Amino acid sequence: MAKAKKQSSRGRKQDRARVAGAQDYEVRYDAGKTRKSAAAVKKAVKKVGTSRKRVERRLGG
Repeated sequence: MAKAKKQSSRGRKQDRARVAGAQDYEVRYDAGKTRKSAAAVKKAVKKVGTSRKRVERRLGG
């Protein structure tokens, strides 16, 4: 039997650094976190890209 590959947290960390504007649950999470509307989050993602830091900075959170 082949040994299972050890999972690293690198992939998860990289994933958390991005906002998937098409994923409703991610948009709702950021909307609640920054106390803005989901439409504002989607607009911010479209304007500044998918970087979570940039989106939150744009939303003032």
